[in-house]
Amino acid sequence: MLWFTSSLELDHRILRYDVRGSLAHARMLGRQGILSAAEAKRIVEGLDRILEEVDQKRFPWPSDFEDVHTVVEHRLRDLVGEVAGKLHTGRSRNDQIALDLRLFAIDALDQLDAAILDLARALVERAGEEIDTLMPGYTHLQRAQPVSLAHHLLAHVEALRRDRARVAEARVRTATSPLGAGALAGAPYPLDPASVAKELGLDRVFRNSIDAVADRDFVVDLVYVAALTAMHVSRIAEELVLWTTSEFAFAEFADRHATGSSVMPQKKNPDVAELVRGQAGRVLGDLVAVLTTIKGLPLAYNSDLQEQRVPLYDAIRLQSALQALATVIRGIRFDRDQMRKATERGMLTATDLADHLAKRGVPFREAHEVVGRIVRDRLAQGRDLAALTLDELRGYHKSFEASALEEIRPERSMASRASPGGTAPERVREALREATEALEK
Repeated sequence: MLWFTSSLELDHRILRYDVRGSLAHARMLGRQGILSAAEAKRIVEGLDRILEEVDQKRFPWPSDFEDVHTVVEHRLRDLVGEVAGKLHTGRSRNDQIALDLRLFAIDALDQLDAAILDLARALVERAGEEIDTLMPGYTHLQRAQPVSLAHHLLAHVEALRRDRARVAEARVRTATSPLGAGALAGAPYPLDPASVAKELGLDRVFRNSIDAVADRDFVVDLVYVAALTAMHVSRIAEELVLWTTSEFAFAEFADRHATGSSVMPQKKNPDVAELVRGQAGRVLGDLVAVLTTIKGLPLAYNSDLQEQRVPLYDAIRLQSALQALATVIRGIRFDRDQMRKATERGMLTATDLADHLAKRGVPFREAHEVVGRIVRDRLAQGRDLAALTLDELRGYHKSFEASALEEIRPERSMASRASPGGTAPERVREALREATEALEK
């Protein structure tokens, strides 16, 4: 049944990590006197040669072995002889695979963080160019209030910064060495797990040998972080797809980031953004797969855990989506005039009229009702707020003053939202400086 039970198809990605773990284990066996100095030296020399083969992409990869561990040991035996059989002293494939996957996950988290950082920086760069660019802010996908395009872009940066924080938290938990736990009960040898962990750059050692081989929380952590990041990235991609439609016409993709149609010459399809959006769905599915597999497993090790590698490896594909989206963001052209015109339709400054009354002592609920009547009447007349006169306003409420006519200008509305975290240009500049500094750390 090797054709069914073998994990070799999944193990290519952890080959280097398996060799690194074996090197640290062999050195520790020598230091602890479990192997003689000569034996440990011979094994380490063989593993160094294997690592060189891996790095040079000339490692012989057979197809008739059960897993990466047996492949490496077989190759080691070819290189150093029967002493290779002593490498597995004090170790089980259970703690060995747990270590391999943790080392893989740490590198994956670091690469994911770098990709998130690059996308966040791309958004900050573009935000710096669009502080005074007016656009409609949306709720329920309907125009709501005028905002700065920079403010909108920085909202996505905030989500990505939270993603980076989650990556860092996941990395802390992942950096625990399980080596020394054995199959599940520990080992009858004077092992030194702490020295192995230190050599591998791991911050701590397992506390319970059963948990050490059963724990796949770090896999869930990585896939969860990737899934949440994918969700955020998908939202960005979705907005870009919408904004580049003729219905919005807020932006245009660079030619190199879009494709044409094989039939319709006029088409400029947002393939990159759509693929980013599509890959996000796959990563979200991976999270469900991981949780569903683990939730029914008794302690300690079960072969079901072999399936965890599929979503773990799959989550890494998100890095390419992040890189592609960062490239698209840097190349996209925003149509400032079209965005500005969109703020003039849809009565986006109606709230400013209500605030005008509220600042003059009118209860906000009453002010809301007054402005609601104005909006209904203007809609019935086919007219917008911009053409209102002071006499018309005072016909609805005597507290309206001449300044109301200025306050309903989209630029004035945006500038008035100067509360902390608001869309007023001075607040956006503050946010831009803070985000830039934070992303440089």
